[in-house]
Amino acid sequence: MAQVKPMRADARRNYERLLRAAVEAFAEHGEGASLDDIAKRAGVGSGTLYRHFPTRRALLEAAYLDRIEALALRADEIARELPPGEALVEWLNELGLGVIQVRGLKSLLGSAVTDDGSAVATACGTCLTGAAERLVRAAQAEGTLRGDVEPIEVLRLTHGVATASELASGEGTDIRRYLSLLTEGLRAAR
Repeated sequence: MAQVKPMRADARRNYERLLRAAVEAFAEHGEGASLDDIAKRAGVGSGTLYRHFPTRRALLEAAYLDRIEALALRADEIARELPPGEALVEWLNELGLGVIQVRGLKSLLGSAVTDDGSAVATACGTCLTGAAERLVRAAQAEGTLRGDVEPIEVLRLTHGVATASELASGEGTDIRRYLSLLTEGLRAAR
């Protein structure tokens, strides 16, 4: 097994400056922010940016990994506070709001679920699908969620609802209502 060389101090500083600049640029301009602008903000050349982050997706992932991990941890916190069905709905609300309020997260959620039903093998995709899996399975075991619903489907639907809510109001103020309509359709028949 090959050992990973630790990053030189100057390379580490460049990496951290690039991440800070990326978060700022994505917040201002969304996922399509200019990579050249991000490099300039960080005070490095574009070659340095691409050495650390070979793709836009890699930069987005690195910039938002902490937020995605926090959303996944929040799923577990909510699950300790609420019954499974309610916990799922509350987490979906928080996830939906998060992807609307933090520009670029919607793109990451969209890429976390692929057409073939598998999660993209990324840290962000793994965090989100793992959290959804735990909440969906608990709600199914409780009997409040249909047994034929897959966690990946719930994430896809939440992405769609967030998009619809953003289109309706620009800020996602309708997300609770839209998710309520969605989750009513996902409930197990009683």
